[in-house]
Amino acid sequence: MSLSASPFPQTGVPDSVIHGFIPVGRANHYMPSLKVGSIVKVDRFEFARCSSMYKITDHSFLICFISPTIIDEVITGAPEINLQS
Repeated sequence: MSLSASPFPQTGVPDSVIHGFIPVGRANHYMPSLKVGSIVKVDRFEFARCSSMYKITDHSFLICFISPTIIDEVITGAPEINLQS
């Protein structure tokens, strides 16, 4: 399972989007914390060089979620981003 830090990968700002990877065995653990349009803080993760084969952003690295990774929502009740525009 993978995720992107932003729904808008073409921001025009270098390295403003980073790819994240969640192992399939941990997906159910993190899914309640990952809501469309939410802003989250991620602690206790690893990072790795992004293989050109799987590269979906311009960033050179990707975030790897591991068993001690913690995800906390930063802003609650924030307006949702309209992804339809």
